[in-house]
Amino acid sequence: MKAYARDLAYIHDTGYTGFVKKAAPGLLRLLQQNGVLHGLVVDAGCGSGVWARALTDRGYAVLGIDISTAMIRLARLHAPAARFRAGSLFGLDLPSCDAVTSIGECVNYAFDSASGKPGLVGFFQRVHRALRPGGVLIFDVLEPGASDGAPSRRFMEGPDWAILLEVDEDRKRRILTRRIVSFRQVGRLYRRSEETHRQHLYGRAELLEELDQIGFETQLLGGYGRLRFTPAHAGILARKPA
Repeated sequence: MKAYARDLAYIHDTGYTGFVKKAAPGLLRLLQQNGVLHGLVVDAGCGSGVWARALTDRGYAVLGIDISTAMIRLARLHAPAARFRAGSLFGLDLPSCDAVTSIGECVNYAFDSASGKPGLVGFFQRVHRALRPGGVLIFDVLEPGASDGAPSRRFMEGPDWAILLEVDEDRKRRILTRRIVSFRQVGRLYRRSEETHRQHLYGRAELLEELDQIGFETQLLGGYGRLRFTPAHAGILARKPA
């Protein structure tokens, strides 16, 4: 599957960064409340670098990881003080760090064959090994029931782009599929592209259990500060005991 190629990466950056911008103040408070006042934060699924920029502005060192090379190019422009690497969060080795964040359902995506429950548990294990004692993992996840069960279509547009989005949830397989047809203005014409994104859906209880077994102390989050999650969207803070 394509993973945010150049046009969809541009559209996401210009039209869909509101979630991360609203989440950033609450995320910064969570880091501070858990004693992560400085040091290295790994931004797993960094997108176009909005959260990475908020972190570096507060004095944190940042390593951003994203499977989309187009997103990495944008992130380097938006957050020049951070470091970035292209690759899957399910495969790359993680350096010793003070916190790992994965904001915006990144752990759900099925862009590579290592995704899915075993791959996610492996990611949790690598995070636990990489974190210093007292370090935290903060992420959010889509759960079964993320849609109303029937396929839906939506049309969205911006000043120089438009998207036709079709969403379908397979509740038996616990897979959410988004079929995206995008149009981006290039000169006087519009360029058309298509991407299909699939996401594995996980219940919060099963992930809390996996994290507990690995050795984390866990806390369920109803949102990031004033940004509150929808019913089938959960946040989790997992702390490596000091």
